[in-house]
Amino acid sequence: MGDTAMADQTTRRESDYWEGMAAWGASRHQALWRAHSDAVNAALCRRWLRAGAIRRILKTDLFDEVSGEGLYTVLSEHAERVHGIDYSPSAGWWARVQHPSLRATAADVRRLPFSSGVFDAIVSNSTLDHFDQRHAIVESLVELNRVLAPGGHLILTLDNLANPVVAVRNALPFRFTNTLGLVPYHMGKTCGPRRAAQMVVQAGFRLLDLTAVMHCPRLLAVPVTHVLERHAGETARRRLLSWLMAFERCERWPTRFRTGHFLALLARKAGDEPQPVSQ
Repeated sequence: MGDTAMADQTTRRESDYWEGMAAWGASRHQALWRAHSDAVNAALCRRWLRAGAIRRILKTDLFDEVSGEGLYTVLSEHAERVHGIDYSPSAGWWARVQHPSLRATAADVRRLPFSSGVFDAIVSNSTLDHFDQRHAIVESLVELNRVLAPGGHLILTLDNLANPVVAVRNALPFRFTNTLGLVPYHMGKTCGPRRAAQMVVQAGFRLLDLTAVMHCPRLLAVPVTHVLERHAGETARRRLLSWLMAFERCERWPTRFRTGHFLALLARKAGDEPQPVSQ
């Protein structure tokens, strides 16, 4: 089999996989857990995005908008136009059903169908940690840098390999963790905070902030949210979500990179004059 045929086969296999994941997300599995995930990411965006200064913002996948409320609402509060890409064409369709004003495009984050410098901000939450090779993360970051306008900012989250639970989970075979119900989708290569910072700089960004988010004990929280989602009333669900968000106070502790499930990085396109960033 030639290189072109092998590449086409790989592309079809990846497309079929993410089409299946989009369908899984659209069935709204783990809706209560997804609501907590959205709340954590929304709080991060509100803290780091520049209010009133964004014309176009890009979100690098639409799984959040397929499987729950997602980040569209908070992004639309900060930007005139919200664009989203996803490897799965179906994900774009389902996301637009929920958010008709969203501009969705089927695309690979490593090869974006946009001109250079067209976005004022980019939000990439747990997109780049699904590649099988770590160099694909840098490749994607370089492409995101290309489409970012001068002075534009990138908000990036990745699975945090410095968290022992994440490290063990990623080291175990996917078939094993998937069968146990611990991992619903494939986990790719990721890194710890130091390597993540290096990759961002290598791709042409200036790192402005680095922290960790999602500090609740996920191995316990996910099954608890699943049970309450099926059996508890609205009041109990709201209390649980409030309790889970309380764990985000751990971000203030020196141990944040041990407890945070995701690394969170704020970066600006290197070579531009510093821009004010809301904290």
